[in-house]
Amino acid sequence: MSNSKVKYQLNLRADAASVLYQILEQGMSARECLPAAQQKHNEKDRAWLQEMTYGVLRQLPILQHWLRLLLDKPLKKNVKVVEHLIMLGFYQLAFSRVSTHAAVSECVNACAPLNAIATKGLVNAVLRNFIRQDMAQNLPDNEQVLSGQPKWLYKKLLNAYPHQYQDILDAMQNKAPIWLRVNIQRSSVDDYRLLLDQQDIAYEIQQEQPQGVVLSKGCDITTLPGYDEGWFAVQDGAAQLAAHFLNGQPNERILDCCAAPGGKTCHILELEPALTSCIALDIESSRLARIEENLTRLGHKAELICGDASEPSAWWDGQQFDRILLDAPCSATGIIRRHPDIKWLRKSSDIDTLVALQAKIIDAMWLLLKPGGTMLYATCSILPEENQLQINAFLSRTADASVDSSFANDASDKPGRQVLPGQKQMDGFYYARLLKS
Repeated sequence: MSNSKVKYQLNLRADAASVLYQILEQGMSARECLPAAQQKHNEKDRAWLQEMTYGVLRQLPILQHWLRLLLDKPLKKNVKVVEHLIMLGFYQLAFSRVSTHAAVSECVNACAPLNAIATKGLVNAVLRNFIRQDMAQNLPDNEQVLSGQPKWLYKKLLNAYPHQYQDILDAMQNKAPIWLRVNIQRSSVDDYRLLLDQQDIAYEIQQEQPQGVVLSKGCDITTLPGYDEGWFAVQDGAAQLAAHFLNGQPNERILDCCAAPGGKTCHILELEPALTSCIALDIESSRLARIEENLTRLGHKAELICGDASEPSAWWDGQQFDRILLDAPCSATGIIRRHPDIKWLRKSSDIDTLVALQAKIIDAMWLLLKPGGTMLYATCSILPEENQLQINAFLSRTADASVDSSFANDASDKPGRQVLPGQKQMDGFYYARLLKS
């Protein structure tokens, strides 16, 4: 028994197949199960494991199409994981630079540590059949399958963005770049860029994010200059817009609602260190620990409260806020390129539930805002029902609310600002700035 465990710890394909099984069959997120698998391996293999797992999740509809063509019947529960191993083999053969021999032989070897040694012949036969029939060239004539998105999401994007959906789908399939935000309380932007230049770390800049740096290739963040000293945070360009749009002023009391992991809280404090108070609220204490970690590394202080944003009576002290950032719980469809497991964990039915929760939180938070105050509603979604339609519904039922028109899109029926995935290298994000009369 112990011998098979040692084998398992050293088998990359078995670990990748196991992670895929946990995500696709058991509904776990990659954040929950991938790090545990990566811990067993060296840095290079950890990167490979993520690359392959995410690759399969990106191309899943095509891989499932091939699986249906080449596997006579679905595998039973105790060896179901082998289906994911086979799809990993397909992915390596069709979409990666792994050699044909390694892709086949290593997948066959992975059957033993997956306690599925009896399927070795099957895995070998299916993968060799894939090569013999040149299946990598046999792509289905189906736009939804080729898009890499589940049917429900493909249909929603087609309906919401009839002229842009193809660009959105392409962007969602691409890997997201790493964005840094220079902590201007610790380093000037120019000084930090000079430091990157001196270490030959290639990057680009985007005009809209004065503190932003887009790295030209991936790396271990902790090895970048100034990591331990808190000279930068990792934060996508679209998320960096939040603190600028909120525009905190000296002596104001600000609430960052649904704040974990704390990137926006830190940015609010960087842009305006002379706030009277900045409160970061989140429903989970484990997520508050992440905020604390980020605040400590970057050298900021905020008050942390564990509480439910939809039920403020349980935690609110009765003092209203000058500004509230409401980063609402959402479908996260704007960050699928960064977290491809999202599209397989979400269901169409989740959207209505999320829309109802968002509406409940907006209404609850509105009562906490001073007259004359500003609320910035934000989501990392690209679905209109969570964004423009949500805000239109809020405005129609809230007499003292208006949307900041200087901030809106051109179309009067679409308040706020929608950033689409890949636009100026950013994730998909939505913002609406609401004013209380």
